[in-house]
Amino acid sequence: MELLHRAAGVLGSVSMYLMGVLGEDAYEKYLDHHRGTGCTTPAMTVKEFWRDRMDRQEANPEGRCC
Repeated sequence: MELLHRAAGVLGSVSMYLMGVLGEDAYEKYLDHHRGTGCTTPAMTVKEFWRDRMDRQEANPEGRCC
């Protein structure tokens, strides 16, 4: 039972790491930042956030391999 709990913890940690590397947690980080800075404008929706992120990457392609 202990081994199962430990394995679940390791898998959870690996999953969180991969989500961070792949950028899947970017929207949550954006919301945390938006709340933390006291912005008075409404936060972007998920769709608006990802469109804005893709537009920024297209306009500034630095740091990409291809």
